[in-house]
Amino acid sequence: MQNFPSDILNDIRKHLEEEKKLLEARIDELVKQDPFSDPERLIDNAASDREADEESSHDRYTAIIEELRMERKLLDDALIRISDGTYGFCCQCKMMIDTDRLNILPTATLCRACEGKKKRK
Repeated sequence: MQNFPSDILNDIRKHLEEEKKLLEARIDELVKQDPFSDPERLIDNAASDREADEESSHDRYTAIIEELRMERKLLDDALIRISDGTYGFCCQCKMMIDTDRLNILPTATLCRACEGKKKRK
């Protein structure tokens, strides 16, 4: 199995780590903005329409946060693959993933052919 040159992997690692920091900052920001994170809310006797608005906002924040956490997991997995030498190789066929694909989707785990097979199933 041929590996990527270490200087390229270091650049990719740096990029992924920067993306992860941005995601974590965004997650922290959204958690703070979530109306359910306000401790005063528990003793607040809000009107039912305000309560419904808060619950709707909470659901929206929760969905966005969950999406960002899944994205962070993909970044973590890619960083692990860089560390163990499997980054850039398809998890199914073990062939090298096209570098254009990795430029667009640096967390890709499948080559185009295997991704296409997966979508057809």
